[in-house]
Amino acid sequence: MGAQPPHPPKSRTAYVVLAIFLGGLGIHNFYAGYSGRAIAQLLLSILSCGYLGLFVWIWAVIEACTVKQDSSGVQFA
Repeated sequence: MGAQPPHPPKSRTAYVVLAIFLGGLGIHNFYAGYSGRAIAQLLLSILSCGYLGLFVWIWAVIEACTVKQDSSGVQFA
């Protein structure tokens, strides 16, 4: 059996939009396959009753500016 072909690249625009609007919940990282980061962001926001939401949102915006590939190493399109 041959190796599976890599999945099609995900949209960078979608990643950035998700980070800006839903970044406090880590939705952009779920989209890109970074489930560990996504769960951390989601738990920080929920367990702090939103008090750390601004911190998590800033974290998400920084990721939107710096992350260039998904968790499989495929560059965003």
